[in-house]
Amino acid sequence: MRILILANGSEPSSGLLGSLREKCDRFVAADGGGNTALKMGFPPDTVIGDLDSFSHSGDFDGELIRDPDQETNDLEKALVFARSLIAARVDVLGATGKRIDHTLKNLSVLQQFDPFFDTLAFYDDLFYTRILPRDFSLSLPPGHLVSLFPLSGKVEGVVTQGLRYPLNNEPLENGRRDGTSNETDEGPIRIQHASGTLLFMTALAPDLL
Repeated sequence: MRILILANGSEPSSGLLGSLREKCDRFVAADGGGNTALKMGFPPDTVIGDLDSFSHSGDFDGELIRDPDQETNDLEKALVFARSLIAARVDVLGATGKRIDHTLKNLSVLQQFDPFFDTLAFYDDLFYTRILPRDFSLSLPPGHLVSLFPLSGKVEGVVTQGLRYPLNNEPLENGRRDGTSNETDEGPIRIQHASGTLLFMTALAPDLL
């Protein structure tokens, strides 16, 4: 099962929301994300959260789940719900933008929940963001923006192929060296790393939807 989650960060374009909605089996809004979904004409199947932001409870005819737990944010609640549905792939919109503390928290949530799904990815109109497995390959057109970031603080043994600025068994570390603003060369890319949590960001392309 493939699930789309809309959180309450920066609003995606209707084109991106519509494209992902068509490909997903179920659409879940995380609290205030439900307001965005309804405003844009894409009613969610489920709205979940502490419901302090969702303003359409009275006229929403989908599934409404209130979870008042203040130790988890609304995206975490939506991802726990996705796990209960045995989702294999989860696409998340609205997890970035607006408040930087919320964006950083959601990147932490991405790291927390990534092991529970085959693929867990954040989307916005500029970027596709996910945590990489130890060995990852992808075909992208030449000159395509690719950034790597050591989400765990330090990532060891990074080896890349198909990037303009290659890494050959090298570390990436916060405050010392990251891998932002690289780009694809000819052929598919391959990225390997030995340890740590490596965040992958690339300019959004149709094949990533």
